[in-house]
Amino acid sequence: MTGYLKPVTFALLALPGAWLAFAIVGEANAVGSKLGADPVATVVDFLGEWGLRLLLLALSVSPLRRVTGWSSLARVRRMVGLFAFAYLTLHFLAFTALIVGWDWSALVTEILDRPYVTLGFAALVLLLPLAITSTAGWQRRLRRRWVQLHKLVFVAVALGLLHLAWLTKDGYAQVSLYLLIFAALLGERWWHARSQQPKQKALA
Repeated sequence: MTGYLKPVTFALLALPGAWLAFAIVGEANAVGSKLGADPVATVVDFLGEWGLRLLLLALSVSPLRRVTGWSSLARVRRMVGLFAFAYLTLHFLAFTALIVGWDWSALVTEILDRPYVTLGFAALVLLLPLAITSTAGWQRRLRRRWVQLHKLVFVAVALGLLHLAWLTKDGYAQVSLYLLIFAALLGERWWHARSQQPKQKALA
């Protein structure tokens, strides 16, 4: 089963993108059939929400590994994180192409003048060095600094949640669920770090 973990994970992570591609083709053949009354907003929102979901999933890998004892989960953490970054990059590109129309001056204005765009862009910028340094080679080069650098993912997720909350207009159930998951993941990490302190003192 372990040998199939990566290809199965890859296929599952690619499913949202495959569905969106299928929906866009269907929309081109029959307007309003797949992406609703506002296809542009649907595409942009779909990519952003899946990027955020996969970021939360990437943060869930270590807690799930500790709870289940399934150490092989660590092998797919980087893949999940890179898929999250890919979806969020496509989210930004879709916003730039479909809403701003590749107008770079207008894009800068959007980033500077609209706080929710500022938050989303800041989150993506924070994730860029994490994606670049996600390889084992960079982990060896940076050593302890690699762990410190990759803690920026928590800031990026927080900014992403604020970005989503700012955009939400018809109820906060989904945002609240994401916030609860994020809080639970932070709490688990705090509890795990605290439980490790007596062991570290004993070894000192």
